Amino acid sequence: MDLLACLVLFVLHVAAVTCTPGPLVDIVVDRYDIPKVCSREVQTEDFVRYHFNGTFHEDGKKFDSSIFNVGLGRLITGMDRGLQGMCVNERRRITVPPHLAYGSVGTGGVIPPDAVLVFDVLLLDIWSAEDKVQIRTLSKPASCNRTSVVSDYIRYHYNGTLLSGEAFDSSYSRNSTYDTYLGQGYLIKGMDEGLLGMCVGEKRIIIVPPFLAYGENGSGTRIPPQATLVFEVLLVDLFNPKDDLMVQVKEVPEGCTRRTKTGDYIRYHYNGTFQDGSPFDSSYQRNSTYNTYIGMGYVIRGIDKALQGLCIGEKRRVIVPPHMAYGEEGVGDLIPGSAVLVFDIHVIDFHNPNDPVHIKVTHKPKGCSMKSETDDLIQYRYNCSLMDGTLLYSSDKLDSPSFTTLGTNGVISGLEKGLSGMCEGERREVVVPPHWGHGENGAGGVPGSAVLFFELELVELQKGVPEGYMFVWLGDSPNPLFPAMDLNGDNEVPLEEFSEFLMLQIKEGKGRLRPGTDADAVIKDMFNNQDRNEDGKIVVDELKLKTDEQSERMKRDEL
Repeated sequence: MDLLACLVLFVLHVAAVTCTPGPLVDIVVDRYDIPKVCSREVQTEDFVRYHFNGTFHEDGKKFDSSIFNVGLGRLITGMDRGLQGMCVNERRRITVPPHLAYGSVGTGGVIPPDAVLVFDVLLLDIWSAEDKVQIRTLSKPASCNRTSVVSDYIRYHYNGTLLSGEAFDSSYSRNSTYDTYLGQGYLIKGMDEGLLGMCVGEKRIIIVPPFLAYGENGSGTRIPPQATLVFEVLLVDLFNPKDDLMVQVKEVPEGCTRRTKTGDYIRYHYNGTFQDGSPFDSSYQRNSTYNTYIGMGYVIRGIDKALQGLCIGEKRRVIVPPHMAYGEEGVGDLIPGSAVLVFDIHVIDFHNPNDPVHIKVTHKPKGCSMKSETDDLIQYRYNCSLMDGTLLYSSDKLDSPSFTTLGTNGVISGLEKGLSGMCEGERREVVVPPHWGHGENGAGGVPGSAVLFFELELVELQKGVPEGYMFVWLGDSPNPLFPAMDLNGDNEVPLEEFSEFLMLQIKEGKGRLRPGTDADAVIKDMFNNQDRNEDGKIVVDELKLKTDEQSERMKRDEL
């Protein structure tokens, strides 16, 4: 027989053997759906939980369908082998020959002798008696001053799934954190362990094996027996019942000479957030400071304490545990129960109801002999600011110079005090508390209860006359007066001569008119007051008569 014939016979023989299947020697595994990610494969001595459909190989008839929850070694040999290397959520078709299944005997009237069995399997869970809680950190804040420890009270969000990804619970769906003490037995053991060492704002995956979760009994209808649980956790808040207030000083201005104390009234801005950074309130959004007395119970206990010892302009971060804030009850929908509050505070100003006006002389010219006082007319320059430096008003922005007559309530009382006793050219810094300024209500751009800071310069000073007078003698008046007034000696004084006489007295420094008035109008009023018969001139009898009336009035007043 030639070589070609031999090859043909050999191929026919192989084909005949191939086309005539014999009995299965081993299992056949068809991995027809493999997940893209497989963090763990089934190994010997693992426990598994899987769903299966069982059919006969011969006719495809179903003989069983169930979820199994067993350890390897408790299965028929074929399934023990067929599940090896399987991933959670993998689907396999495992064909098991009789000698690796129920053999020549079968079982329970369900599986006949010598039956080839086919199992369509979906793996739901894997775990081992040696398993521990697995922790994978997803994200962590850049700064973490403290991590969770046993006995802390924590608030966290979570999504809970089985190992297969099937969800069984979520705090997000309830729009409420899960709040509990850590390490006190209020949680399953695996969560008590998995939540240790977390920072606020940290995200973790915590995988809890069944014996550290709900074990053989499971929990309700959502967590089956012997289920591995997967929690995606976000730590929102933590504190310890022994915690005190935490204060972080961020900025202190130079030259702080005074700090807040109990009884002071403070105005400050703040941003209020929870520990995870989410905001709950802000004075900046209202464009209005928060104003209160310190240490008198008008604010939560933690803030009352935190507001002690601050400087004007200081910035602080204050972390207030719930037992020093709103406690277990919280505040409506605004602040959850047992919430730690974080306040970033900026002190705008503070004062005490007993504070005087504070005056600091920054420049005083030499030879200061004449000082401002009541009834004086003064011209002055000023800048008016809040204590944080916010400029409110400035005389430099006005079209005309600023004048006032001291003692006439033309300015707020604190500014009046600050302008008193000044020399021309003198400069001052004056701090005016609100009870010397615009009070609780404020005025025209000045916030209520604001402390005001004035930079003052006295530009010009005109000495004044007492209230009710238009002209005063600076020494003794001429006696007798009429001859001094009668400049030309004709025994009568018309308006022109009267005016010339008074202006001469002013020029020689013997008398002065009320400053800030129309001199000609004032002199005319004075002349008309003396011209009793209104004939346009004053004679000696009219002046005597006026003098006698004043004397008689003084006598009556004395009586």
